[in-house]
Amino acid sequence: MDYCMGAADGTASMWSAVPDIDTDGDGVLDGVALDFDGDGLRDDALADLDGDGIAEHAVLDLDGGSAWFTDDGTGTWAVPADGLASRGGPLRWLSLDGMEHTGGPDVDFDGDGAADDRLLDSDGDGSADRVLSADEGGGYRSGYVDTDGDGRWDVKLVDTDGDGTADDAAAL
Repeated sequence: MDYCMGAADGTASMWSAVPDIDTDGDGVLDGVALDFDGDGLRDDALADLDGDGIAEHAVLDLDGGSAWFTDDGTGTWAVPADGLASRGGPLRWLSLDGMEHTGGPDVDFDGDGAADDRLLDSDGDGSADRVLSADEGGGYRSGYVDTDGDGRWDVKLVDTDGDGTADDAAAL
């Protein structure tokens, strides 16, 4: 898993580490334990919950009272995430036909009978604003994004070559 850490002087360093902790309780090692808050305990973590090999969540105090954060788009772990440990309830999400559901983070969004699609709430409002649809190989073949925060999917992203990066986008 790759992650970037910055210093107070504005410099940043890229790191790679093998996941050594299960942050979401699903039995899969998905995070790297670190000490962010300086309490001397490796009870904080960076986590890769979407399986792309890059950390997208920072978690403080996994041993109790966890606080989850996501990258705000500038490389700063500043957006409180409605993460698994801090949520207190399921995400609200809409299927493509507009029907409202609750659950997650793993759901059967694409209707294939497997709860292997991943809901994400990047703004922490309790409503999913991104969903990644799983492929047969354990990666993600497409994603949907709610760009305006109304709960409805606005853009579909497709990864046609399986490299983890969207190759096509279409407005819905």
